[in-house]
Amino acid sequence: MTRKVMIVEDESLIAIDLKFMLEDNGYEVVAQASNGETAIELAFLHKPQLILMDIKMPKLDGLKASKIIEQQLGIPVLFISAYSEKELLLYMKQDNILGYVMKPFSEKNVLPVLEVAFHQIDKFNRLNGEILHKQTQLEKRKIIERAKGLLMQAENISEDEAYRKIRNESMQTQQEMVHIAQQIINTLQVNS
Repeated sequence: MTRKVMIVEDESLIAIDLKFMLEDNGYEVVAQASNGETAIELAFLHKPQLILMDIKMPKLDGLKASKIIEQQLGIPVLFISAYSEKELLLYMKQDNILGYVMKPFSEKNVLPVLEVAFHQIDKFNRLNGEILHKQTQLEKRKIIERAKGLLMQAENISEDEAYRKIRNESMQTQQEMVHIAQQIINTLQVNS
């Protein structure tokens, strides 16, 4: 799977070196920007998986640009910096900041940081997918519970009987229980 990266660096030689380094190692550089304003525009346009961003840049610095990108797109950022570690720690409290790479850099210090960052991105996406799945399951469960309650009330039957009725209809029609439950809700709410 191709890893899509955007580079935001105002020093063109550094940006070019970084681009070639990444492409030589299987990354796809989808965009390059030299200031924070352009970075935001290109992030919206290309939606990279990760942004490598310098902190000190003209017009809009990397910190402000990364905050906007976090709020609007949630794209993670790795800072590129010549700052000392102590100064950089002040910037690391945003949710989308995955770390930093110190200038001057080489494959030896950039590639491992990128791999760790993409591992974290994959982990986040997997967990986010699991959360969405659980939320969907919960929503389906709520619809089924609502239909059971309406059936119990309308037909004066037990919860088990209402559940069996929904399940049997689901099996006979080969539809998901949630679809049967929604039909029951629509029918019984119209009739009440």
